[in-house]
Amino acid sequence: MENIVIYTDGGCDPNPGPGGWAALIMSGDQKKEISGADKKTTNNRMELTAAIQALRSVPEPAKIKIYTDSQYLQRGIEEWMPGWLRKNWRGSSGPVLNQDLWKELLEAVKPHQVSWQWVKGHAGNVYNTRVDWLVHQARKTL
Repeated sequence: MENIVIYTDGGCDPNPGPGGWAALIMSGDQKKEISGADKKTTNNRMELTAAIQALRSVPEPAKIKIYTDSQYLQRGIEEWMPGWLRKNWRGSSGPVLNQDLWKELLEAVKPHQVSWQWVKGHAGNVYNTRVDWLVHQARKTL
């Protein structure tokens, strides 16, 4: 099983508003960048979309380590998801937001062994800085 490292990011300005998402997928010495944009969305939807699209771009089952600066994404998939599933997609304050994307993310994760790592955004990590730049470039295409 191949070992892959992925950095993801997503954002809007303003939030909600026009948004972008991006991912950097690294396997050995190969790097692939993907990105996209949406005219009306939220930061959280773009963070989820980045992870979904990155995972979908890995064609074979792999061991994947995903780095994200979104605690919403990292804590959602690792901490909150079991409770949401137990309570039929309800959180402490009602229905879980962005259920459509959370469900897509669960499907995208299935073929892989995925671990999630939070990284502080805008703190000098070269790969996090790169995906942040790609998000801004994607938004400019709108």
